[in-house]
Amino acid sequence: MKQLIWKLILPLTIISFSLFSKWWHIRIDNEFDEIITGFPVPYILPGWHTSLSLQIFVSGFLINILSYFTFWFTAVFIVHHFLKKIRPSRILTTILLSFSLLFLSSIILVASNPDNIYKFQNDNDIEVIDSGYKMIWQNHIISDHHEDEQ
Repeated sequence: MKQLIWKLILPLTIISFSLFSKWWHIRIDNEFDEIITGFPVPYILPGWHTSLSLQIFVSGFLINILSYFTFWFTAVFIVHHFLKKIRPSRILTTILLSFSLLFLSSIILVASNPDNIYKFQNDNDIEVIDSGYKMIWQNHIISDHHEDEQ
C-alpha cells in the first residue's frame, strides 16, 4: 500500500485538487460581492490590495487537501484489498507523476506571488448568494437572480 500512495494516491490527489473545485458568489460584510473558491471548504479569495493577488486561507487549504487524499486513499484501499490488487504500470505511473508535477509546479508558482496574503481562516462576515462546481478550464458562472442595490 505504501507504493500505491506514492505512485497513485498522491498524484491523483494533486491532479483532482487542481482540476475540480467549487465556487461561491458571496457578499462580504454587506458591502461588496466576490467569488471565493475551494472544495469542500472555500480557501481562495481575490486579494483586495492589488490585482493578481490572492487571499489564501491555510485551514481551508489543509482541509481540502486532506479531503481529496482521504477520498483517493479510501477508493484505492477498497479496490486494492476487496476487489482486485492494483499494480500500476510504469506508463500509468509516469503519466500520473508527470501531470501531478505539472499541476504542483503551477500551484507553487501561483502561491509564491509575494503579493498574496496568507491567513489561517476567513474572518469576514459573508453571505452566500450562489454557488456551483467547476473544472479548471471553466469560467465562473453567476446567476442573475439578485440585483445589486447600487
